[in-house]
Amino acid sequence: MSILVVGLSHRSAPVAVLERAAVAGDDLVKLLHAVHESANVAQTAIVSTCNRVEIYAVVDKFHGGVSAISELLALHSGVPLDDLSRHLYVHYEERAVQHVFAVACGLESMVVGEGQILGQIRQAFRLAQDEGTLGRDLHDVLQQSLRVGKRAHHETGIDKAGASLVSVGLDIAARHLGPLTGVRALVVGAGSMSSLAATTLSRAGAREVVVANRTHANAVRLAGSLDVPSRAIELSVLDAAIAEADLVVSCTGATGLVVTTGQLTSRGVGSDGRRRFFLDLALPHDVERSAGDLPDVELAGLDDLRTAQEAAQAIGPEAVEAVRRIVCEEVEAFLSAARAAAVAPTVVALRSKAAEVVEAELARLTGRVPGMDDRARGEIEQTVRRVVDKLLHAPTVRVKELAAAPGGDSYADALRELFDLDPKAPEAVARADMREEEPKLDPGCAEADCVSPVSAPRSATAPDGVNVETVNAQAASVRAVSARDTVPGREGDEK
Repeated sequence: MSILVVGLSHRSAPVAVLERAAVAGDDLVKLLHAVHESANVAQTAIVSTCNRVEIYAVVDKFHGGVSAISELLALHSGVPLDDLSRHLYVHYEERAVQHVFAVACGLESMVVGEGQILGQIRQAFRLAQDEGTLGRDLHDVLQQSLRVGKRAHHETGIDKAGASLVSVGLDIAARHLGPLTGVRALVVGAGSMSSLAATTLSRAGAREVVVANRTHANAVRLAGSLDVPSRAIELSVLDAAIAEADLVVSCTGATGLVVTTGQLTSRGVGSDGRRRFFLDLALPHDVERSAGDLPDVELAGLDDLRTAQEAAQAIGPEAVEAVRRIVCEEVEAFLSAARAAAVAPTVVALRSKAAEVVEAELARLTGRVPGMDDRARGEIEQTVRRVVDKLLHAPTVRVKELAAAPGGDSYADALRELFDLDPKAPEAVARADMREEEPKLDPGCAEADCVSPVSAPRSATAPDGVNVETVNAQAASVRAVSARDTVPGREGDEK
């Protein structure tokens, strides 16, 4: 099984295509299950934001996985596959892990370093968890990406230097309207982006912030949290509120336009001599693009905001380069640990076979020397087990060391061949471990970083007939060897 990323973003696709590909709510759940149930896909999660739609999957066949996911994206978006394929990017195995970590750090964002992407990955993690499409491989990648993102923020401060899309948009608004102190602002929507906009305007000293939302209670809650005069209104009076506002920020999940040019002209916008600014952070767009052609009206959408390259220059190349180094370090550490872990089932199988041989020979000895007293038998048994442990110690430790390097899985194959191990035995161990360590979300944790394995009962016999309990008889011994392993591992996970 290998990690695969198929997606499109502001870097690869125009906003018009991103609008059609954007997915949320029930549609997101449906697409998540459609991908999970498609051929060659074992695990999946979807990150969908205002400027990217990415499907993370664990697949057993590269081409089959890419084809299935691409076809489902085309079907969902309504964009012909041939046209959509021109905007898709694909990352596989090591490159896929590197991409996910880079996304979590904000390196792939429209505004480099923006911190909202961590919350968006966390949401994707939880949704996949809740919907049962997340397995251990993808769980580990996404959870580690959250830790890498937090490390990058802590060590480089890139999240503070890289302004959010809201901050960038409001900076553009200030260039058109002048200082935002004293402006009359209207915020349409009450989600995370709208809340950030309202809070930013409040801190900037806006004269008034009006909040409009489909669910009025959410608008009331947001308006009540601000430190400047504010109020909540129903969407039915939106037109009148727009006419009174100097600045309108809109970010809803509507599938159609929320503000049209006709609505504006009917209220005198563009003909009353007042300067207005519309910041449209929604995808699909909330505000009709032609509204920006009206006199004294400026409109900025996602495609008008600063590019990642401009943001990188604003932040400083040193910070960006420092984050890239962190990503490279974390990718190498993650892959080394994963490769070392992959050989563990073979080590368990080897020690299990050795234990079976010891038991068989001791039973044979008892049959041949029936009068042997318990003390003698105990000494012989202890000596035989000690000899076997010492003989296996060097090859098992060494194979774990070698497995941490690229191509290390070949050493596990050699071990299976040299000791004539049942090929089904390591597979049974791996499946049993996956059942035991099935990722669960601790209800007491507020963040996905707190997800931790919760033990589940093992079945005595795997589906292929291999007895799991027998195969794992020496698991404790393997863990003891692992503790003495000289391969540097990842630092302790933060909780």
